[in-house]
Amino acid sequence: MNIPLLTVRPATEADAPTILALIRDLAEYEKLSHEVVVTEEDLRRDLFGPRPWAEALIGEVNGEAAGFALFFPTYSTFAGSPCLYLEDLFVRPAFRKLGLGRRLLQAVAQVAVERGCARYEWSVLDWNAPAIAFYESVGARMSPDWRRMRMEGPSLERFGAGPAGA
Repeated sequence: MNIPLLTVRPATEADAPTILALIRDLAEYEKLSHEVVVTEEDLRRDLFGPRPWAEALIGEVNGEAAGFALFFPTYSTFAGSPCLYLEDLFVRPAFRKLGLGRRLLQAVAQVAVERGCARYEWSVLDWNAPAIAFYESVGARMSPDWRRMRMEGPSLERFGAGPAGA
């Protein structure tokens, strides 16, 4: 029996095409491919440029890119402490059930611990029962009181262009 070699490593600028392909795979899985407009150039700028907005880890199985985690810092005013937000965690279907998703999730948790974060948070689609069960199996809990809000596109531009306090 061959045991697959699972590795998790920080992404580098050379991984931008791989990250983009994984983002597209994630969007297809979530039936949101029509929303993907990010480019390799966007990823190079925003993950590896002079002011990175986020970080990524690449999960590999026997040296092949099989998944990724993308995360960024946030801040809790109540805790008075930094936090980490996991924007995306994805493992390609052919590589699921090997433990790579757990390793990626845990690797970001380790970053949070190393940085003294009070919280490690993420969102999950309400229909994604396998992901919810997985997250609960490692000790995460669903927040029953909070709902995620979003403003984008024309509504963001209109609201952001108005005078402050109006």
